[in-house]
Amino acid sequence: MYKVLVIEDDVMMSDMLSMYLSEEGYSVMQAYRAEDGLRQIAEFAPDLVLLDLILPDLDGMEVCAQIRRRSNVPIMILSMKSEVSERVQALKAGADDYMCKPFSMHELTARVEALIRRSSTMMHSEFGQQQAAAAEVPDEREPIQLDFERRLLLVRGRLVETTFSEYELMKLFLAHPGKVFSREELINAIRGFDSFVTDRAIDVHIVNLRKKIEKNPKEPRLIRTVWGFGYKYTAQQSSRSQG
Repeated sequence: MYKVLVIEDDVMMSDMLSMYLSEEGYSVMQAYRAEDGLRQIAEFAPDLVLLDLILPDLDGMEVCAQIRRRSNVPIMILSMKSEVSERVQALKAGADDYMCKPFSMHELTARVEALIRRSSTMMHSEFGQQQAAAAEVPDEREPIQLDFERRLLLVRGRLVETTFSEYELMKLFLAHPGKVFSREELINAIRGFDSFVTDRAIDVHIVNLRKKIEKNPKEPRLIRTVWGFGYKYTAQQSSRSQG
């Protein structure tokens, strides 16, 4: 049974979400304050977090960022705010999806299922890859590698956490070094997981990835911009497939 943590201070909304998701077969834990929600991340170990942006003790964006620093669990933001700037800010904070209130409970459960399914599928598919990779001696020439088991990046020997969308983009780049990807191709790579993905969202993901892997993000040498088209990964020693 998959577990969902609902961090929402509106008791009526929280109870409705809990009741609906429970009927769909999920185990649901409710938290009405950010402090309680952050504690439940460790204690409850959810498979997905539904996070309201307006909480009594801490801004929801900060809660999102704190969760992302602790865990790679998928995070879906629930908000009254529909502005593109809010969604972009949520992406930067580490969110994986964003739903505007009011919303259809049917759509919510469909997105919850998609997020958990995508997360679970990736974890299972990469377990076998990780086992095979564990038997190999790491190639020190590779500046960026994937830690399949923990879904982290190994950047020059240092483990770095990513969101699911960032990880999927980096996985695609590493599998095809030198290939120029259009924004549309990158959108399609994470469509259905990052459900509000746009050209702008791709650019945000790239900016975030550069901050994590580049020695100087303002002068990127690994993820290059191909003006008017998209991006490519150009590490010199990246001929070996990363899975």
